[in-house]
Amino acid sequence: MNLLVALDVLLEEQSVQRAARRLHLSEPAMSRTLGRVRKALGDPVLVRAGRRMVPTPRALAVRAEVGAVVERARALFAPGRDTDLRTVRRTLTIVGTDLIAAAYGAKLLARAAEQAPGIRLRFLSESHVDAPFLRQGTADLEVGVVDTTAPEVHVETLREDRMVGIVRAGHPLLDGELTAERFALEAGHVTGSRRGRLHGPVDAALAERGLARTVVASVGTLPALLFVVRDTDLVGMIASTGQPQAADLGLVAFEIPLPLPPLSMGIAWHPRHDADPAHAWLRGCVRDLMVGPA
Repeated sequence: MNLLVALDVLLEEQSVQRAARRLHLSEPAMSRTLGRVRKALGDPVLVRAGRRMVPTPRALAVRAEVGAVVERARALFAPGRDTDLRTVRRTLTIVGTDLIAAAYGAKLLARAAEQAPGIRLRFLSESHVDAPFLRQGTADLEVGVVDTTAPEVHVETLREDRMVGIVRAGHPLLDGELTAERFALEAGHVTGSRRGRLHGPVDAALAERGLARTVVASVGTLPALLFVVRDTDLVGMIASTGQPQAADLGLVAFEIPLPLPPLSMGIAWHPRHDADPAHAWLRGCVRDLMVGPA
């Protein structure tokens, strides 16, 4: 059990020094424990990559189950009472677009400080390639437009969002009635896509009207999209949830004059977390924030 606890912390911290600090051990003692873990698993577990350590494929494969076993053991040795979230020491990882952290991060952190001060939140951006983050245990909760396809993963739709256009203040597109033709033809466009996509549902809607827009660039993050739009005459699009962030940079949002499919916003998690009080707390917080105003 001690080795499992050590392995759980090592995989979370990916640092012998930080793991030693968490477990109140010296670095040499932590290094010896890592050696025992490696011998027990028959795998290096953590290997050096430059100045940091990264988990091996075997370590990634067992990470989620190790965390679940450690949590079940902790619950087993604390019977007969409800978990006091103020005593929980955990790092919970949320995966989603940059918009999720921008829109909900501050309020989630405020709730954690008040209700569960020992819980740290780690926000991971979605990758340009699909990976089973929830199954592997790399992330505890997926938030946003959920595209997880693993059959055992729980998916809960919370609300619908929509896409809106954004331009710099004073953009010529804001003068007069905005039609599909003006939207498509009077300015260049920039897309925000983690996969670098230059086309999307808006292009299909334009094509039905015999129109096509000119997309000159694609950027992978929300901040990059906002700053590019701010400093050019390009047109961008964001989920309406991101309008406060756009407004903070002086950008103007407008309704896109096309029938676009709604964005189904929700959360997803692996069933091993169903009965985990800390995870249930996180799910509840995200539900509250996403169903109400961001």
